[in-house]
Amino acid sequence: MTTVVKIGGARAVDPEGALADVASLVEDGEDVVLTHGGSTAVDETLEELGQEPTYVETPGGVVGRFTDEETMDVFKMVMPGKLNTDLVESLQNEGVDAVGLSGTDGKLLEGKRKSAVRVKEDGKKKIKRGDHSGKIESVNADLLETVLAGGYTPVVSVPMLGEEKSGGYTAVNADADRAAAAIAGALEADLVVLTDVSGIYEDPDDESTKIDSASTPEEFEAVEDAAEGFMTKKVMAATEALEGGASSVIVASANADAPITSALAGEGTTLQPGVLDDETTQEATR
Repeated sequence: MTTVVKIGGARAVDPEGALADVASLVEDGEDVVLTHGGSTAVDETLEELGQEPTYVETPGGVVGRFTDEETMDVFKMVMPGKLNTDLVESLQNEGVDAVGLSGTDGKLLEGKRKSAVRVKEDGKKKIKRGDHSGKIESVNADLLETVLAGGYTPVVSVPMLGEEKSGGYTAVNADADRAAAAIAGALEADLVVLTDVSGIYEDPDDESTKIDSASTPEEFEAVEDAAEGFMTKKVMAATEALEGGASSVIVASANADAPITSALAGEGTTLQPGVLDDETTQEATR
């Protein structure tokens, strides 16, 4: 069984424990695909260059980055550049033969480019043009399986390869949680989403209200109701992962001891394929 691990890019996430845990799993003969975020690093780099990060709210209430051409240049520099290289370097120092891949390599992550997005500003729905983003529609699982079969550990970063309406391709932004979800679905793997909290809480301000697991649509409804802010996207990604064929999704703390191993052993919030009903599946494919 393969495990896909997504390390969050929030400032409060320390990847050191997760990387050591990847090394332990690989040493035990497990296949691991590591993916990562990096929004904080992208924002900091933009600010250093005198640019202001732009975030927009969709009509559905989801907040995400608006990626114009200048932001995309910074995104390509930071995500598959510095952050991915740093993680590969750290894994090599842990004794892991890691290989850095971006979603553009070998058409690893591919889909249609969205040159415009629907947003809500001042209570009004608008179309904002000039976006460099896309939704992942296919994953080159053969590439990942070939790398794994060769004894290497893939470290995957967005951007993805966006297909233009006029033909051809452009590297475009994609949400890192949803990229990890697409990979986990394609590999029929367990997905461990490591973040700066220990799971999904019924009360976002109270860790003691952590939801341990959900395996029915009714239990998953409670998870969706509890998710707020950044956790909304993680629950959306979990839905897509399970709908795509993932064995399970666990949202857990990156800062715990042996965070991946403990997540797979039941720490965090575990979501099982049984949470999907017909309505949930329809939402996941939109």
